[in-house]
Amino acid sequence: MPKRSFGDPALVALVALGVLLVPWFLRLGEQRATSWALQTGLDVANTYFAWRLAGQPGLPAAGRRFWRAVTIACACSMAGDGYQTALVLADPSLTTISSVQTALVVCGMSVAVGAMLRHPLGGAGRQRLRLWFDAATVLTGVAVFLWYFVLATDLSGRRTADRWGAAATAVVMLLITFGLLKLIMSGTAPFTRSAGVAASLGVAGTAFAAPITSGLIGDPGPGGMMVVQLLPCVITSASLRLQQLRGARLTENRPAGPGARPSRLPYLAVVATQVLLVASLAVGTVDLRVWGVAIGAVAITALVLGRQVAALRDNERLLTELDGQAERFRALVQHTSDLTLVLDYDGTIGYASPAALRVLGLTPEELVGTSLHERTHTDDVPVVADLARKLADEPGTGITTQVRWRHADSSYRWLDVITTDLTHNPNVGGVVLNARDATEARALHDELQRQVTHDALTGLGNRVLLRRRLAEPAESVSILLIDLDGFKEINDRHGHHTGDQVLQEVAGRLTGLLGAGELAARLGGDEFAVLLPGIPAAEAARLAERITVLLAEPMPIGGLLLTVGASVGVSAGTPGDGLLRQADAAMYEHKRARKEQSQGAVQPAGR
Repeated sequence: MPKRSFGDPALVALVALGVLLVPWFLRLGEQRATSWALQTGLDVANTYFAWRLAGQPGLPAAGRRFWRAVTIACACSMAGDGYQTALVLADPSLTTISSVQTALVVCGMSVAVGAMLRHPLGGAGRQRLRLWFDAATVLTGVAVFLWYFVLATDLSGRRTADRWGAAATAVVMLLITFGLLKLIMSGTAPFTRSAGVAASLGVAGTAFAAPITSGLIGDPGPGGMMVVQLLPCVITSASLRLQQLRGARLTENRPAGPGARPSRLPYLAVVATQVLLVASLAVGTVDLRVWGVAIGAVAITALVLGRQVAALRDNERLLTELDGQAERFRALVQHTSDLTLVLDYDGTIGYASPAALRVLGLTPEELVGTSLHERTHTDDVPVVADLARKLADEPGTGITTQVRWRHADSSYRWLDVITTDLTHNPNVGGVVLNARDATEARALHDELQRQVTHDALTGLGNRVLLRRRLAEPAESVSILLIDLDGFKEINDRHGHHTGDQVLQEVAGRLTGLLGAGELAARLGGDEFAVLLPGIPAAEAARLAERITVLLAEPMPIGGLLLTVGASVGVSAGTPGDGLLRQADAAMYEHKRARKEQSQGAVQPAGR
């Protein structure tokens, strides 16, 4: 019971009433008017509690219908008990119960019974059938005990009208008990288990507490009988108030299903009925009570057999389905191209699917017991570490990554891997990896990426790669912009094929001058660029002179010695497109100066 229930004024008042009833009636004896007035007051409280429960926000439609029916049942009981109270107040000597009171109570309780029997049980049809068998078994056991200790002995001493009234009340209360048991065992009850158990005790006690007490301890006296009759009513009211306080926990019960824990009540009912049959036969007199117990024992045995036959058929069907699913799973695993692995947290392989031979060149038996970390490429170790952190943060979630694993031929294969941590699943107990060979796709991807950022003829970076490198944060860079002089004449005289070979030779000579982190790029035509991160302008200028000298050396191509010149522009500063424009301007200035120098050298010879 939650802590707030202990301090609830209404619940405390009901508990206090139940405690005070005992000394009050035991001392003052039979007080019919007081008893019926208290009963009517409890009915008023029940009606109010049920009405509030029916209007509770967030209640499903089925739960709302149930509590509306309970409200009607409590209102009918309030009307019937109120009518009986008025009769007793008018005639204190009245000892019989009015047929009007009995009719109102029976009608009201019948509405509640209908609501309980119509309430959805959840689960499949076979599960509902087993639930009905279990509830009927428990109810039959209760009926057998009531027959033996109450009805067969108590009804014989009453007048006809009282016997019919008591019988009707007993039948209705048995049905309510059946409905409550059905809902409690189904797991779909619109009330918590504790409230349902308390209500079951209260409802059954209102009909059977008095005769059971008489049968067990004899006549408790007028006052004692009043206590025995009123205490179950107080328990019923307390159960409704308890449910009102715990209304937010209507989902406390788990739906019955294949994984639900079965109730032990049916088995207890069977054992108790068999023990009662043996005890009644030991008396030696076979009377109406014993015959009732014997018939009940036969009925409860039939119910158990029916339940077991239904369970046996369900088990056979489930085994057939499981065999079929296992066979389908084996067929899928045997013929799928994807590799499935189950690992421990330390990376040890506990299971490998047959696709291991196609993907890694090893049989499952060769993989099991080895460490996957040892097969992972060293460059991918940080990726695996990051994957482990993600698995710890998101257990049960599939995480996609791409890593390289060593093949049996010592090469590395790229694999697309989906990793899911299922160590919490007792049927798996490990980390599951589903891997697909992505080596060809990765090679194609890398080639496409290279084509986007590299020149197809020379293999150097292109303008796209140069701009990306210029966009990277750096304190300072130097850039050389190179334009070949005399290349057009070679193209026109010897053809484009020879021109392409000249460009490839230039690319090779540029690459040979560069160090780590430096980039040579072909921007198009006969224009090249060199990016020098962290190199000052003076050093870049010296490299430009070396390039000019190196490219001016003759190139042996196709049996010819071809020569080109190079105009090189140098700029240095903060990375950006402005740096490239400055280098371009410096390059044209260098080209103009070379032309003027060349013209100056030719002019005197002409004189």
